[in-house]
Amino acid sequence: MQAAIPYIMRNQHFWLSAGRCMFWEEQRSLIVSDLHFGKTGHFRKSGVAVPQAIYKEDLQRLMEQIQYFRPGSLVIVGDLFHSEANRELELFKRWREQFGDLRIELVKGNHDILHEDWYREAGIRLNQENLLMGDFGFIHDISLTEDLSHKEATYFFSGHIHPGIRIDGVAKQSLCFPCFYFGKNYAVLPAFSKFTGVALIQPSAGENVFALVPADQRRRQPGNIIQIQ
Repeated sequence: MQAAIPYIMRNQHFWLSAGRCMFWEEQRSLIVSDLHFGKTGHFRKSGVAVPQAIYKEDLQRLMEQIQYFRPGSLVIVGDLFHSEANRELELFKRWREQFGDLRIELVKGNHDILHEDWYREAGIRLNQENLLMGDFGFIHDISLTEDLSHKEATYFFSGHIHPGIRIDGVAKQSLCFPCFYFGKNYAVLPAFSKFTGVALIQPSAGENVFALVPADQRRRQPGNIIQIQ
C-alpha cells in the first residue's frame, strides 16, 4: 500500500494518499476525482490502440484504496466516466457488485453524460451541481462557482483541471508530478486516472501543495507523497 499522510483542516482529519485520493476520517469517506472510466474504451472505439490494462489497473487501485481505508462512502468529485456507455462500463458494474454496501456520491462532471437511469442502476447517487457535507462542499469545476470570498463558511473540494507541480533538480533538470492543491477557499484534487495529463499550477504564499511521486517498480520503491510548500 502506498503512503498516506495526515492533513488537518477546520478540526477535521484527512489522509492524503499517494494513490491519488483522500480519506476523510470523521465522515469515513474516500474522496476521489476524475477517474475517467471508459476513456481507454472510447479511444479504442475511435481506432486508437490503447490497452484495456490501463483501465483495469485504475479499478484495481481504487479497490485497494477502499480495502485499506474501509470507507462508508465514496465521494467522486466529477468525471467518473469519460463518455457514453461502452464495454468498460459494464466491467465497472461488475466491480460495483463487490462493494454493495458502499454508498457512492457522484458530483456531476462535464464528462458524466450517461442517462440518469444508468447511475441509479449502478447504485450511484447523482448530485447535479454540488454536494455539501458539514463545513465542506464538493464541486467538479471550481471556476463555475460564484465569488467564493463571501462563502468562507464552506471550503470546497474540486477537480477538473488535473493539477500538477513542476519540481526543479540539479543540472537544470525538472520533473512534473500530479498533486493536491490547497488554497484559501478551495482545494483541487489530483486526477485519479493515470490516463490523463496535468495542468501545471503556480501556488501562492500560504497555499499547500503535495506532489505525488509514482512507484519505481525496478528499484522496488513505493509511491510517495511529498509536501512542496
